[in-house]
Amino acid sequence: MYIRRIKGPYSVTLPDGSELCRSDLPSPTTRRWVASRKAAVVRAVTHGLMDRNEACETYGLSDEELEAWTKAVREHGVAALKATAVQKFRS
Repeated sequence: MYIRRIKGPYSVTLPDGSELCRSDLPSPTTRRWVASRKAAVVRAVTHGLMDRNEACETYGLSDEELEAWTKAVREHGVAALKATAVQKFRS
């Protein structure tokens, strides 16, 4: 069996004490981005599980899109990532 080596940590501990692993992240083939999947990617980048470039490459995101998600979570929380709440949190 072949085990793929990854750069960086396999898991990180979040400030609330929970653990975020690479297995908790959405599939690289994800096409439907719900708020919880967006939040998982943002948490992974913010807490050092993966770097920005790796996240953009893995999920086919633009740097601006990932930055918008990160800014929304930082300023308004995970609820700001919901598609139905875009106008409510848009500045």
